[in-house]
Amino acid sequence: MQQTLIEKGLVPSLMLNKIDDFLDNIQALCSKLSMDLSSYQADHIALRINDSEVAKAAHQAWLPYGQVISEAQINGRPIVVLAFNQPVKSHGWSIECLELPYPAIGKSHPVEDWEHVEFVVPSSATTAEAFLLHLVDIFPALAESLEQLDTLNISMKLSSPKGEGERLANPTVAFKHDNICIKLHPHSLKRIVASEQSA
Repeated sequence: MQQTLIEKGLVPSLMLNKIDDFLDNIQALCSKLSMDLSSYQADHIALRINDSEVAKAAHQAWLPYGQVISEAQINGRPIVVLAFNQPVKSHGWSIECLELPYPAIGKSHPVEDWEHVEFVVPSSATTAEAFLLHLVDIFPALAESLEQLDTLNISMKLSSPKGEGERLANPTVAFKHDNICIKLHPHSLKRIVASEQSA
C-alpha cells in the first residue's frame, strides 16, 4: 500500500510540500467570500482518500509526524486526528492537527488530496444556523457574498457533526468551490477531543 500512496502522490512528504499552494487556494476562497481569516486559528487540515486500505496506509505513514489524539466514529466511519509534533506553518497560520477521515461507504471524492482547512471562530452558538448569524456579524461583507453564492459557484453547508461521547456542540459552516473547502466552527479539534475523553 505504501507504493499506492507514492503513485497517488499521497505520501506525507509530498503532501506537506503542497500545503503552501493549497493555502493559496484557501485564501482565494476567503477573498471571494469577503472573509479575512488571517487572525483566526487554522485548527486543522484534512486529507481526502477514497479507498479504506489507502487511508489505512496513509494513517500509518503519518504516525512519525505526530501523535494520534482521537480515532472517533463519526457518521459511521473512523476519523483519525493526529496532533503534529511540530505545527505546520504556512501563510501566517500554524496548523496543529491533521484530520484523516476513512472513506464513507458509497461516497467518492473527485480528488484525493488536501480537501479542507477548518478555522476556529470562537462563538457561543450551539447550532449551525446561529453560528452563521454570528459569522455574518463578525464579517459584515459576508452577507453580500451569501446572496451571490450561485454566481460565485460556491456551495454552503451547515452541519453539526457529533462524535460518540462528545459533550461540546461544535456547529460547522462550510464553503466549497472547485474541490477546495473552508470549514468554520467555534471550538478547536483538541478541545472537542478533550470533551470526548472527559465523557
